[in-house]
Amino acid sequence: PSLSLQRYFFLDKGILKYGKCSADIEKGKLHGCIDVGLSVMAIKKKAKCIDLDAEENIYHLKIKSQELFDEWVSKLRHHRLYRQNEIAMYPNEKSLFYPHYASPNSPAKVAAWLQSSDEMDKCFKDLSVCEAYLLELNHLLQSMEVIHRTYSAPSIQALQASTFDSPKKEKRLPKKWRTKNYNKDVKTTLQVPSCISSGSIRLHASNPNLSTAALSNDKADPESLDSPFDVAKLQEDFCRVATNLHTTMKAALSTLTSERERLKQCLDHETSHPLVHQVSNESRASIAESLSEFFDAQEVLLSASSSENEVSEDDSYISDISDNISMDNFSNETESSVEEGTVLYRRRSCLPTPSPSNTSISLWNILRNNIGKDLSKVAMPVQLNEPLNTLQRLCEELEYSELLDRAANTQDPFERMIYIATFVVSGYASSYYRTGGKPFNPVLGETYECDRPDKGLRFVAEQVSHHPPISACHAESKNFMFWQDVRCKNKFWGKSMEIVPVGTTHVTLPGFGDHYEWNKVTSCIHNILSGQRWIEHYGEITIRNSSSDICQCKITFIKVRYTKEGGVNEIEGTITDNKGKVIHRLFGKWHEAVFCGDPPSATCIWRANAMPVDHEQYYGFTKFAIELNELDPSLKLLLPPTDTRLRVDQRLLEEGKLDAAEEHKQRIEQLQRDRRRLLEENNATHQPKFFRKAQDDTWVSNNTYWELRKDPGFAHVDFPTLW
Repeated sequence: PSLSLQRYFFLDKGILKYGKCSADIEKGKLHGCIDVGLSVMAIKKKAKCIDLDAEENIYHLKIKSQELFDEWVSKLRHHRLYRQNEIAMYPNEKSLFYPHYASPNSPAKVAAWLQSSDEMDKCFKDLSVCEAYLLELNHLLQSMEVIHRTYSAPSIQALQASTFDSPKKEKRLPKKWRTKNYNKDVKTTLQVPSCISSGSIRLHASNPNLSTAALSNDKADPESLDSPFDVAKLQEDFCRVATNLHTTMKAALSTLTSERERLKQCLDHETSHPLVHQVSNESRASIAESLSEFFDAQEVLLSASSSENEVSEDDSYISDISDNISMDNFSNETESSVEEGTVLYRRRSCLPTPSPSNTSISLWNILRNNIGKDLSKVAMPVQLNEPLNTLQRLCEELEYSELLDRAANTQDPFERMIYIATFVVSGYASSYYRTGGKPFNPVLGETYECDRPDKGLRFVAEQVSHHPPISACHAESKNFMFWQDVRCKNKFWGKSMEIVPVGTTHVTLPGFGDHYEWNKVTSCIHNILSGQRWIEHYGEITIRNSSSDICQCKITFIKVRYTKEGGVNEIEGTITDNKGKVIHRLFGKWHEAVFCGDPPSATCIWRANAMPVDHEQYYGFTKFAIELNELDPSLKLLLPPTDTRLRVDQRLLEEGKLDAAEEHKQRIEQLQRDRRRLLEENNATHQPKFFRKAQDDTWVSNNTYWELRKDPGFAHVDFPTLW
């Protein structure tokens, strides 16, 4: 039988506090605090349950009455938006370029807090004693390994190295690492993400062979135990408890130390950079050093894109995963690539108008005569589009380009493959919220550039063919080069639409001479004729390094399983050496996070960024997607007339002018038909400006775009009239 507890909850400015009763809350005797703005929230309407994934714990809240449940859902959403606004008000790198921006924290409130922080000082002294105890505990654990080797057992390092020698048959997580749905108020897990220093030895419950013979100065004789099974069981229990104690107390100490220092800095430097930036810099060393770090999170609404069974089961393992060297997803480590003195203009954080309602359009009337056909050749009303182009969608795959920067600075080839594989998965994350509309089809000769000094890269794409439609792109930075050409076939099968990409994606890391290649998986939009659309990706991606056969990676995007134990959006992968031996295992969800290793000691390699406020009303765009079609006046002077930002129908849709957008869309499509007819009459073919066809029939950059842009500029280049 599951244990359920009744707790008193108090929600204050996005922080959910709980204790045994209201009196305990007033006295400050808390059992815990949850930052709702940084948690993943899952709502189960039928069961009247709210799950809050706060990274270190998953909280299951069961509410008795429907009225109270609805009230709590409403309050949590409002407070969640408040907290996310508070965090998003000062993006991490903004303080670099806007140093006079005022801090969101009130100095008076901070001063008052510091003046009454006797309890915090006492706690700090107590935890200093704990730190000494942690050092002693760490030495004890190392001594245990020494004694363990005395009994001729394999070392910890050997055990860790052999973790991948024999692949596990069971791909799903063991039940002991999955939380359950309880029928009472709250159930919290006891696992806390850890970050043990590089000098210490990592111990976890999967190593049952660690000896406890050195405990209490040899007071316990291993031979006096009943059986080898008892010895192993004692070893396993001790290691699990000791490791959990070690990591939990270390994290608590780090958290309180960091918070105390941050608050003092706020008081002493009222007009300095925002605190969010300070935290961002600290988090580069280790994301687990502070439990109050600004983790990225998103809300999972079951009514939007998942069933209750799917989320209730497959999201449960996150609480037991160690996040000890997780990436900082809010800033890149490529600031050095930005030229000294460069000032970046403030990028927009919202579209001009919300997405229009398309309920008046009968999609069935449009599609019923096109079942089994390539929908890229079927004209659609502009209301079914989103104000982005397929060329811009290709650029979206670089949202997490910092993973490639990490790979370029990693010496071990197997670890480099971890980052490459994670980058491949991250390219699908933004599609989770984007089932409401389709991107504009580029016209032949259309181009798009994205110059991002803040990310240390620049990107250019061009529509190089119309029949079949082929989009080519190329991105470069000091750390990598990225290119691909994509030929997508869209087919409508009655209730779903399938997108089958054809082509190969390439990444090179000049520092190591690596050249990675991979394919893409099939995507399918379900329930396309109803309002409850959802997308899934399925198939296998194989990543090879054509410059070396040291390792390769296979990633499986698992198709949705319609059983109680089924999961959604799951991925699994293995990185193997040239003999087929598994070196690393990957798992996670393509829209949330990727982990490496086995629970409970798996490492979080990547986590998706938080979605903007009210993203459902703005086409489901991520922050990065919102910025892609932005047209700054200074940039407009540098762009070629074929750039997507200058496309009239797409810009009008973004501004909410539907009738004008539809009129210009039809005009632009007719212009393309006229140009094609003219080419056929003259027995000529279209020649792309910035890409050329290679010997293997793939399209690669001719390396002229940025040179022409710089000197003499596109005003001196002859371009066709596209719109």
